[in-house]
Amino acid sequence: MSDPQVPAGDEVTTPWWDATRERRLLVQECGACATRQHPPRAVCTRCGDLGHLGWVTASGRGTVDAFTVVHRAPLPELATPYVVARVRLAEGPLLLTNIVTENPGTVTAASPVRLDWRALPDGRALPVFRLLQED
Repeated sequence: MSDPQVPAGDEVTTPWWDATRERRLLVQECGACATRQHPPRAVCTRCGDLGHLGWVTASGRGTVDAFTVVHRAPLPELATPYVVARVRLAEGPLLLTNIVTENPGTVTAASPVRLDWRALPDGRALPVFRLLQED
C-alpha cells in the first residue's frame, strides 16, 4: 500500500505520534480509574477524568477482533487485496489497523498478531500487524 495522508499531531496526539518515530506503540491510561484507551483523547472514556491521563507502552501483542478484506480500493494507488482489522491489544484497547499478509485468506477473527510498522516520509510510522503463524 502507498503512504496515506496522515494528520499532524495536536495537543492530545503529539506524544503518540512522537513515540511512533521510535517504533513504540503507546496507549493512554487513566490514573483515576486505570482504564486504558486508544485513540488518544483529552478525557477518559470511562470516568470522564480530564487531569490524570498518561501513557503506557503497549507490548505489541494482540488478537484480531474483526476484519474485512478490501478488494476494491477507494484510491487507485492502493494495491488490493488488503486487510483492514480491529485488533484488541493485550493491554485492552482496540486499534483499527492493517494486517500485513501475503495471503489475506489466512486472517480469522481471533488470529494472534504482533506489531510491525509502516514508515511514513516524515519519520513517523503507522502501527500495522502481522499474523503470528506467518513469522
